[in-house]
Amino acid sequence: MTLETKEPEQNYRTPAGEPAETIWKSRLRNLDTSIEILQLPKPAERPLRQDEEWCVVSVDGNPRRVRFHDYASIYEVPGLYESLFYDRLKCNSPHRVCRLLADVARERGQSVRDLRVLDLGAGNGMVGDELRALGVETVVGVDIIPEAREAALRDRDGIYEDYLVADMTASAEEKFARIAANRLNCITTVATLGFGDIPPKAFARALSLISVPGWLAFNIKEEFLSEKDPSGFAGLVRQLNREGIIRMEAYRRYRHRLSVTGDPIYYVALVATKRKKIPAAFL
Repeated sequence: MTLETKEPEQNYRTPAGEPAETIWKSRLRNLDTSIEILQLPKPAERPLRQDEEWCVVSVDGNPRRVRFHDYASIYEVPGLYESLFYDRLKCNSPHRVCRLLADVARERGQSVRDLRVLDLGAGNGMVGDELRALGVETVVGVDIIPEAREAALRDRDGIYEDYLVADMTASAEEKFARIAANRLNCITTVATLGFGDIPPKAFARALSLISVPGWLAFNIKEEFLSEKDPSGFAGLVRQLNREGIIRMEAYRRYRHRLSVTGDPIYYVALVATKRKKIPAAFL
């Protein structure tokens, strides 16, 4: 069973009093960016799939075509990620997922300040920024792309207690031990599941590194939670829930962002609690 939580008021504010949805805007204003032109493609006869979308960006007079899922190239340009996904395409997933986590945790009597978070697929630090603004004091980032860590340290220095470049399916055990040493009790992963960026095995491995009891907050395109899901992620979530390893606490469908043609792309945000250790068979 899942619990549909009440939608918080739109003027939700962080403990510091700042409207949460302005966090990325404040960062973008302070970034030294060299973006001159950012163009989206004109509508084509065949609509682009989400993992096919692209744009043209001109930096220092040099235009180039960048595929949306080429994160390394996007992170190399300060402000490009924010300008493309948040300003032009109206993405609000870090805010929505982190806010849902905070709301459910408070309903269960858990102080947000007591959360020690593993931010899986941390990218350039958008989720870490939101977590810190909500009052979380310890956030550890992990991403498989070195450019992601470089961008996070460049644009959001001080957000992460530690930030590792690691493959959660193949990294050396000392990296996992380094993560576990932070005594983490929560995992977040936003806009990284379902397209092969973080496979189910990597998600399960990361989940094994947080304590029991613990928290999970993540989002995924709604198609990837269907019975026909090709990624294997829906099956993993159902099995974890069925075997009592996790318990679903909240489920919310919302608009993740716009496509390049202006159509809404819907995702599902989920919050769950970790109830048992992950069996070795899952890993």
